[in-house]
Amino acid sequence: MSRFWKIALVVIAVLLVGGVAFRLLHKPGEAPGANRQAKAGQNGGPPGAPGAGGKDDAPVPVTVEPTVKQNVPVYLTATATVTALNTVTVNPQVGGQLWAINFKEGQPVKKGDVIAQIDPRTYQAAYDQAAAKQKQDEASLATAISTLDRNQKLVASGYVAALNIDTYRNNVNQLKATVVADEASVRSAKVQLDFTKIVSPIDGVAGIRQVDPGNVVTTSTAIVTITQIQPIYIVFSLPEQNLEAVRDSFQGGANKLEVIALDRTDAHPLDTTGTLQVVDNQIDTSTGTFKLRAIFNNPGSTLWPGQFVNVRLRVRTVAGGMVIPAQAVQRGPDGDFVYKLQKDQTVAMQPVKVAGEVGESHVMVSAGLNEGDQVVTEGQFRLKPGSKVKALKPGEVPPVPVATDDKKGKQGGRRASGG
Repeated sequence: MSRFWKIALVVIAVLLVGGVAFRLLHKPGEAPGANRQAKAGQNGGPPGAPGAGGKDDAPVPVTVEPTVKQNVPVYLTATATVTALNTVTVNPQVGGQLWAINFKEGQPVKKGDVIAQIDPRTYQAAYDQAAAKQKQDEASLATAISTLDRNQKLVASGYVAALNIDTYRNNVNQLKATVVADEASVRSAKVQLDFTKIVSPIDGVAGIRQVDPGNVVTTSTAIVTITQIQPIYIVFSLPEQNLEAVRDSFQGGANKLEVIALDRTDAHPLDTTGTLQVVDNQIDTSTGTFKLRAIFNNPGSTLWPGQFVNVRLRVRTVAGGMVIPAQAVQRGPDGDFVYKLQKDQTVAMQPVKVAGEVGESHVMVSAGLNEGDQVVTEGQFRLKPGSKVKALKPGEVPPVPVATDDKKGKQGGRRASGG
């Protein structure tokens, strides 16, 4: 291609680009700057421009609820551990071959139930021997008493010397002591014989057995561990700054403070029968906490030793506390606040001080609100101080907006011109 044609092609390309640019910047029938003025009107331009003061001036639909005055229980919460009231490892008190196991693992046992049996034959023989020895000595004592009585009658006649009477009397006393010792031996043998029947020392739940029938056991052999779970303890800790409030309410056990056990997610209570029993006598310097122990009836055995639970300790009840829904409280740089509904249907930011939770959905405020004040619970993200609102009740739905006559006319005009 020659140099002439190359220059011609470049000129043609420049003319085409210039023509397209001219068409875009100068549409037919549109005054210069009209496009910019229209856009300015739509984006909230000066008063009277199209779209100025439109949707921004419409009331914002929000849900409001009143501040309610009620008696509010004050709770302290903590993570706790369930502890058995009593835990006993059952060991034989005599040795021998284990004949039988009479309990089912994991099942309840009662105090005094025979849970295992040791071969009793050796201990039965020792008992029989001690009983026979006692009878033998009792017979000797009866003979000695008879001899003493008979010889005492002959002393006055001179047939028996007084010295012999002392011997007879001492013999009787000696045999009496022997009989007393025999009685003690019989009781001891009976105790050893009874020990061959291993009984439960408490009411509780039997664990997994540690030995099988047929084994020879000694006094150091563990048979089973029995755990008492009704009633049951829960041990928990609280920060030391709560000590004064707890002690003032507890008053050394004079007041029964309610304790509720909850599952780890606080979804539902496990047992509501708890009462505070003990406040520990020292603060743990490593953690800055003090221990407490509550006792629960545990009627449904929902609490199990070693289980981790959450607890709520009610320390007092505030009379006439101001309660609002928790979702009404907002977090700001200067602290908590709520949007409070004014008489002119606008809202204002009202600082509040949250004193504690009330159930799962409400909080108590100690300052900032009075009974009956309306606070916004839904729709806060669209608000700012002074915003005009349309107050709705909980569950109420705002009405569907209706098109104005001006909008209808514009729409009809466009359709007419298009026809």
